[in-house]
Amino acid sequence: MNYWKKVKDKLFLLLIATLIGIAAGCIDTLFGSILILITDIRSTYAYLLIPFLGIAGVIIVWGCQSFGGKSNKGMSLIFEAGHGISDEIPFRLIPFVITGTWLTHLFGGSAGREGVAVQIGGTIGHAFGKRFHIANSEKILLITGMAAGFAGLFRTPIAATFFALEVLTIGVLEYTALLPALIAAFTASYISGLLGLEKFSFILTNDITFSWTLLSKLLIIGILFGITGRLFSMCLHKAKSWFAHKIRNPLLRIFIIGTSIGLLSLFCFEGRYSGLGTNLISMSLNGTVYSWDFILKFLFTVLTISAGFQGGEVTPLFSIGASFGVVLASLLGLPSALVAALGYAAVFGSATNTLIAPIIIGAEIFGLGCLPYFIAVCILAYACNGNLSIYPLQKKKSIE
Repeated sequence: MNYWKKVKDKLFLLLIATLIGIAAGCIDTLFGSILILITDIRSTYAYLLIPFLGIAGVIIVWGCQSFGGKSNKGMSLIFEAGHGISDEIPFRLIPFVITGTWLTHLFGGSAGREGVAVQIGGTIGHAFGKRFHIANSEKILLITGMAAGFAGLFRTPIAATFFALEVLTIGVLEYTALLPALIAAFTASYISGLLGLEKFSFILTNDITFSWTLLSKLLIIGILFGITGRLFSMCLHKAKSWFAHKIRNPLLRIFIIGTSIGLLSLFCFEGRYSGLGTNLISMSLNGTVYSWDFILKFLFTVLTISAGFQGGEVTPLFSIGASFGVVLASLLGLPSALVAALGYAAVFGSATNTLIAPIIIGAEIFGLGCLPYFIAVCILAYACNGNLSIYPLQKKKSIE
């Protein structure tokens, strides 16, 4: 009797996972489609919008402080729920993080979008989990929702699944959530695609011959990408702490930093480093970036997120890794598109302290032809990041 109850519970979780995937896919499509429109508007009217980033930041922080409640914690609240520290993720988190991210991008902040997607899915999944008396359903469906949110926006369902499984605790894969997360991720990706959200892809051709020289170059590349992700995480945490100490009023802090970012963004090639960084990714894969692009994107993203703007860090990490890859390719005599793609995945993996997700995202976006190179470089980057992560509440597995 107990066996059949477990079977029934698992089938029920798969049904709920499908519903979570549908909901996350729909909301991701709305969020992502408007974000694309906002990016086009900012590019067209850069001089009319970017100087007012500081004012937009004040509106974001004031709104969250006045009406956001616990949702003001953002991504940290998802991690708290995943670790059992908090048992509530209010639904108001979704509109607050979406509108905050839209404002950040409209006025030229350098931020991502994955944080929004994961919070959307996590909120939906956790809400479902609290309503059913199934063993560990809250955590299982939270992870399921995180996978669905990521997959609905990026349309990389397998990478999204493993990102959700491994990101909460370093070195631990939450296999109990594997099947529901996979179902939700594929459902969300299908729904968002059906509704018109396009997937970014760039298929690489493996036209290089393996050699010991190539292996030594991949070793150098992997180490440098790992150090880059580590530096990004370290700088982000230190900048948040330093700014919070020097400018204690969060409204004043985001106004001063936001206004400075806006003016610097216009000075640095009229907003080239504003927004997601997808412009740099496209240029990197065509080998046309400047050698300093990855440094400035790195700095603008750290400043934007540490000031209190919303969105996330993953897409800027993609662009930092890709543009740095072009620089390394020119120095090491390797195809620029290949090394840009390796940087795209490896810097993301290093900064988030995840291993399987970046390897798979490399395969889902760039094709299977260069999978061995993604495996080698992402493992090296993961090994060199020193267990630092952009997520301060990510747990480390204890070795007994």
